Amino acid sequence: MALTKEKIIESIYHQVGLSKSQSRAVVESLFELIKNTLENGEDILISGFGKFVVKEKAARRGRNPQTTEDLQLRARRVVVFKTSGVLRDKINKGPTG
Repeated sequence: MALTKEKIIESIYHQVGLSKSQSRAVVESLFELIKNTLENGEDILISGFGKFVVKEKAARRGRNPQTTEDLQLRARRVVVFKTSGVLRDKINKGPTG
């Protein structure tokens, strides 16, 4: 099951002791900060977790698989996540360690 924004808000509410509205405001502010930083083309580094990197993708040729028609895919920016070594080790150990 996926971790949702609502579950994050609930977790902050229970673990930190903020009110529900304060917990929601913290989470919304954090995500807004992350979105604005990535939109400006800046990377985000969270120690012990990983790095969100904005990459430039060049325009390229593509093909519609249904019609086999050739098309030109426009240049775009994408976000790539690279795990930290600490997180990668924890993931590879698994829940049983």
